[in-house]
Amino acid sequence: MRKKNNDRKKKTPNRVGRIFLLFVLFIVLIFLLLGSATGGRFGFFHQITLEGLGPLQAVFTKISLSTIRIKNRYISLWNLQEENNQLRQELATYHTQLDEYRSAYSRNRFLETELAFKRKVSFPSLMARVVGKDPSFWFQTLIVDRGKNDGVVKGMVARNSRGVVGQVVQVSDNYSKILLANAPSSAIDAIVQKSRVRGILKGAGEQGYILQYVLKNADVKEGDRIVTAGIGGVFPPSITLGTVSKVYSKRRGMFQEIEVMPAVDFNRLEQLYINLSEEQLVIEEFRQSSPSLQE
Repeated sequence: MRKKNNDRKKKTPNRVGRIFLLFVLFIVLIFLLLGSATGGRFGFFHQITLEGLGPLQAVFTKISLSTIRIKNRYISLWNLQEENNQLRQELATYHTQLDEYRSAYSRNRFLETELAFKRKVSFPSLMARVVGKDPSFWFQTLIVDRGKNDGVVKGMVARNSRGVVGQVVQVSDNYSKILLANAPSSAIDAIVQKSRVRGILKGAGEQGYILQYVLKNADVKEGDRIVTAGIGGVFPPSITLGTVSKVYSKRRGMFQEIEVMPAVDFNRLEQLYINLSEEQLVIEEFRQSSPSLQE
């Protein structure tokens, strides 16, 4: 019984508040109807009603405007995010296209350089494409797509527009193996182009070359150009090998220690030329002009 009485006491104020709120709303509605019926001429009570409703309407207006602004900002941010995603995709596409254009430009420059070199040189040559590489330290070699059927024989010189690449050490019918000039097992008779000082150019792998057996009193300086000496008939004379990068004069011994920077970038070889002898060139031309021999 006590619980029921307490519940009734709690519900009574709530009912009174609801009734009062409904009464106020009813009065406001009456005044609004009277104002519309009198053609806009309002009395004292209507003015009091306006004074009471004005702040509420201002609050509701601010809330509605804020809601609209938040909605518009959200929509703008959403559109901005979609636009940013689209711009990122377009930027990635442009980067890919730019890389392709750079690669094509580099390839075109390379081919132009090689074509100019091909037109300038007087020796008979055969263009070969690099198809493989042996990464071993002592015998650094390349595999090219030219062989006996193209007139290539063991001992021929491989070069490009920058200088000596190496020498043919093994030949099959359609492929050849070339020992790189910077391989530690390679040795070339060389000469300092300016002072005509001679020495042996030994391969040093990634470090380039070492010019050996040059006397201490010989005139060799950094920046001097090193070319083939042409001794022995293997390498033609005056083919570029590299440039002197460092010169060491040891206290002991009678020779200098000279480091040479290769003219050829051995890590980026794609194509090269193989020096053909005049005899091989005649044989190759005759073979190409005689279908019966090709069969």
